[in-house]
Amino acid sequence: MMQRIPINNHWLYKPTFAQSDLTDVASEIGFTEVRLPHTNIELPYHYFDEASYQFISCYKVKLPTFTATAEEDIAIHFEGVMAYAKVYLNGTFLDEHFGGYTPFEVNLPKALLNKSSLEYYDKNNWLLVQVDAREREDIPPFGYVVDYLTYGGIYREVQLHIHHHKRFRNVKLETPSTNNQHFELNVRFDVTQSVLPTDEVTLELWEDSLCMKKERLSGIRLSDNHITISELDQVTPWTVVNPKLYIAKLILHSKEQQYSTYECQIGFRTLAFKSDGFYLNGEKIKLRGLNRHQSYPYVGYAMPRSAQYADADQLKFGLGVNVVRSSHYPPSRHFLDRCDEIGLLVIEELPGWQHIGDQAWQQRALNSLDEMILRDWNHPSVIMWGTRINESKDNTAFYTKSNDLTKKRDRTRATGGVRNFAGSEVLEDVYTYNDFVHRGNNKALAPPKKIAKKEMPYLVTEHNGHMYPTKRFDAESRKIEQALRHARVLNAAYSDNGISGAIGWCMFDYNTHKDFGSGDKICYHGVLDMFRNPKYAAGVYASQQSDRPYLFVASNFAVGDYDASELGKIVVFTNCDYIKVYRNDIYINTFYPDQGEFSAMPHPPIIVDDLIGNLLYENERFSEKDAATIKRILLHFLKYGGELPLVDKIQMGILFLKYKMKFSDAADLYGKYIAGWGEKSKTYRFEGLINEVVVAEVIKSAIDEFLLKATADCYELAEVETYDVTRITVSLVDRFDAVLSYANHVVSCKVSGPIEIIGPNVFSLMGGSSAFWIKTTGGKGVATIDLALDNGMSTSLTFNIR
Repeated sequence: MMQRIPINNHWLYKPTFAQSDLTDVASEIGFTEVRLPHTNIELPYHYFDEASYQFISCYKVKLPTFTATAEEDIAIHFEGVMAYAKVYLNGTFLDEHFGGYTPFEVNLPKALLNKSSLEYYDKNNWLLVQVDAREREDIPPFGYVVDYLTYGGIYREVQLHIHHHKRFRNVKLETPSTNNQHFELNVRFDVTQSVLPTDEVTLELWEDSLCMKKERLSGIRLSDNHITISELDQVTPWTVVNPKLYIAKLILHSKEQQYSTYECQIGFRTLAFKSDGFYLNGEKIKLRGLNRHQSYPYVGYAMPRSAQYADADQLKFGLGVNVVRSSHYPPSRHFLDRCDEIGLLVIEELPGWQHIGDQAWQQRALNSLDEMILRDWNHPSVIMWGTRINESKDNTAFYTKSNDLTKKRDRTRATGGVRNFAGSEVLEDVYTYNDFVHRGNNKALAPPKKIAKKEMPYLVTEHNGHMYPTKRFDAESRKIEQALRHARVLNAAYSDNGISGAIGWCMFDYNTHKDFGSGDKICYHGVLDMFRNPKYAAGVYASQQSDRPYLFVASNFAVGDYDASELGKIVVFTNCDYIKVYRNDIYINTFYPDQGEFSAMPHPPIIVDDLIGNLLYENERFSEKDAATIKRILLHFLKYGGELPLVDKIQMGILFLKYKMKFSDAADLYGKYIAGWGEKSKTYRFEGLINEVVVAEVIKSAIDEFLLKATADCYELAEVETYDVTRITVSLVDRFDAVLSYANHVVSCKVSGPIEIIGPNVFSLMGGSSAFWIKTTGGKGVATIDLALDNGMSTSLTFNIR
C-alpha cells in the first residue's frame, strides 16, 4: 500500500543558485526557511517590474525519516514548479521537468539514499530543486508576449510517495449510459512491469461507507486492461444541482497479498456538445460562466487548498455561474476537487497564449497536454479539453497531433480550441470562439455560422474584458455600463440555440505584462477586483442563479455622479419576481423584469424609471390626471433637459395657466421630486418578492453614518498538509451596509497568535473596500487581527487555529 508523506514544511530557500549548493548540501548559509506553496518573491500590488520574479532560485529540504522495503519504490511528487525544475538528491542529478502547470514525479534511486538498514531511511538525505522562473522560449507558454504573469517557485504542494513495485499506473474511470438512468462504471488501467498475469484486480463502488458492488478481473496485462461494473440503475447522476459523488476503489492483489490501491471520487454523468447546445445527462443546459486565472495579490500562484476552494465557491455560490474556463493552463487539483463537490463545470486547456514555438516547444506543449489529461481525466466536473493554444493561428500538423493525443487518452469528452478569428480550420469537436464584437451600441454576439462557417457545436469562451476595462473605483456610470455589456452578451447567448453558452472575461482583475493592462501591471477586466471584491458586473451573474434570493441596486443615489446631476434610470439586478420601491416609507411603484432588451435571460434586470409614483397627486394640489402629466414632463425633462418634446411644452403651458404656476414653481417640483433638494432626509427601500413574499431588501439613503466593517471568509483555520489561509475583507460602509465607493482611507493591521498577513500590513481602501489574506504559521490556539483606519475607527477579528 502506498505511503503518501507531505513534504511542505521546513524547506530552505534562497533566490540564487550556484554549483556549490550541490556540494555542500547541508549548508544553511544564505537560506531562509519557507513553507510550500511558496512564491520565489512577493510582489507589490501594482507598478513593479515583471522581470522581478524571472530568476533562478534554489530550494532544498531534508527528507523525513521513512521506511521502505526492498519491494517498494520511492518517488518525490511535485504538483507544480514554475517553470523549469532540476531535481537533485545529495548533490546527484535525478531528473528535470519543463513546464510549470502540470505535475511530475522523480524516482529516488535507493543506492543514493543513506540508510542504516534495509527498511529504514534517516534524515541525512537532502533533496535540492533548482527552479528557473525565467520566460524561456523553449517552454510553453513563452516565446512571445503573454497577457498574464507566470510568477515562480515551488508554488504547489510536494509529497513523498512510497509504493509497491507492483502498482497501477494510468487509471481511467468512465461512466457510460445509454438512457441517462442506467449507468456503468468502466475502468481502463495499466500496471507496472512487475505485475504477473496471475495477479488480480478488484473494482469496488462505494457510497459513503457502504460498498455497493464489486467486480474481479484475473489475467492482468501490462496495459489496456478493462473491468466493468454494469447495471447501476440505483446510482444518482452527477448534476450541477445535485453533484452526487461516489468512491471507486481499484485494488491490485494476489490471493495472499494486497499490493496497490487506486481510489478516487467519481460522478456518474454523460456529456454531449451538439449544434443546438450542451447536454448533461441528456438535459440541455445553457453554459453561463467566467474565465479564471489562478493568481493572487502579492504571492502570485502560491496558495493552498483553502484558497482554491474559496475561488470555486465564489464562482458557484457567489456569482452563480455553472461553468469556469481555466484560462490558459491547468488549475490546481484542489480547485477541480471542489468543482466536483459543488457541481461547477470546467473547461480545461493546455498552457499557452497565441504563440506556437518550434518543434521542441510543440512537443513540450503536447507533454503538458498529456500530463493534464492523465491528472484530471477522472474529474466529473471537467467537460471539455482545450487542445489548441489560446488564440493561436491554425497549424494543421500540431493540432492534428494534439487532438489525436487527446482522443487517444479520452473519448468521453469533447475537444475545443479557443480561437479569435472566423473560418478557422476545425479539427476539434466544438468551435470555441472569443467573441469581442460588442462595443456597447452594437450587436452583442456574432452569429455562430458566420464565425464557424458551418453548423456545428459552438461556444463563446471569452467576451467583454478588455473591451471595457473597469475599476471598482471608477465613476458609477462606467461600472453600470460594464454590467450592462455583460448582460447583453448573456442575453444574446440565451436567445440563440446555436450557442452552447458564453464564458465572460473574466472572474477577477489580474497582474500582467507591460504590453497589456492599465500601465500599472493590472488588467482591470474582472467582474471582481484582484481581492475578489465585486464590481457592479458581478451582480449580472449572481442574479441569474435560483438557489438563493439576490437583489442588487446598481446605484449609490448620488446625483453628483451623473452628468447634469440627472440620476436617470436605476438598474436592479435580481432573481426576484418583481420589486416594490418606497420613498421615505411611502410606496412608489412596483417594477418587473425587463422583457424587452433582456427577455431571453433567466432573470432579466429590472429598470426603475419612476421614483415619484403618486406623490404629486397625494402631496400637491393637482388632479390625478394632471399629476400624471406633470410627472411625465418632469421625467422627460430628466431625460431630454431643455429640449422637451413639443407636446410636453404645450401641455406644460396649459398646466401653468390652469394652476397659475410660474417657471419657479416647476423648478421647485423638479428639485423636490426629482433631485430631492432641501429634503431633510430621503430614503429609498427596495423590496424583492418571490411568490408574493418579501425575500430581500436594499435600502439607499444619504450617508449620515460611517462604519468600519471587517469580515473573514472563515474564522476557523486548520493545518493539514500545509498552512491554511483565509481572506479578510475590509470596507467603509453606511448604516445600511452600502460600501462608500470613494473612500480610500489607510488601514493598519496588527496580528497576534499563530498567524501572519500575506502582503503588507498597511494598505488603503480602493473603491471603499480592500482585502487581504492571512496564513497560519504552524501553531494552534486563538489568533486576533486588530484593524484601524487613519480616521481613528477600529475593529478586530478573532480566529480559532486548530
